[in-house]
Amino acid sequence: MKKTLSLAAAGIFAAAFASAVPANAEVKVGTIDMQKVFVAYYKTRDAEDKLTDAQKAYKEELDQRMDLYKKNLHSINKLNEEMNRPELSTASKDQKGQERDAKIAETKGLEKEIGEFRATREKQLQEQVNRMRQGIIEEIMRVVNEQVKAQNFDLVFDKSGQSLNFGVPVLVYSREAMDFSESVITKLNANRPPPSSKPERTGSAAQPSGTNTPATTTRPGGFPPSPAAPRKP
Repeated sequence: MKKTLSLAAAGIFAAAFASAVPANAEVKVGTIDMQKVFVAYYKTRDAEDKLTDAQKAYKEELDQRMDLYKKNLHSINKLNEEMNRPELSTASKDQKGQERDAKIAETKGLEKEIGEFRATREKQLQEQVNRMRQGIIEEIMRVVNEQVKAQNFDLVFDKSGQSLNFGVPVLVYSREAMDFSESVITKLNANRPPPSSKPERTGSAAQPSGTNTPATTTRPGGFPPSPAAPRKP
């Protein structure tokens, strides 16, 4: 049913477009590979680097808290073992029990702190990802719209778009001459600053959502994934 409705909607759109365009009019159609443009824009890599640094700092802080949590658990287990020693006096057992209870209370507070820290920082990282990605897309679209007006296109299709019904490209075929991706990339990177002495990161080319090539170090959308937080012991 969904496919039938989608195909029907496509037919209605085609009919409406055909009726809106005079029979003798020439429609200038252009294509662009937004995935390619997004990856090639130098600000995408800059954003990647900033996000990677932020995620590294987050992981380091989280690891410190998790190390303390594990040490507390170890201390609790050790106190329990000492309390079970038959030669231990009643007074010593009571003292060990108080120490254990205090450590348990401290560990529960630390567990709550870790949960709140993770939720807060992961939300901040996701907001940073969304903000950076949206800013890059807006800059790309400004240049795309300039090119559309300059070349007087009537229609422009994104070659990297995927069909919701079948997962195949929405634009099944187009002539290469219709593609103006390179001119957009050239315009976007015209003011690229000279390369720094910072080593090039390997395997971190950004890939926007919908790419067919798996990315090992980037999230869908072109940015690194949030670090996997360690599980509680």
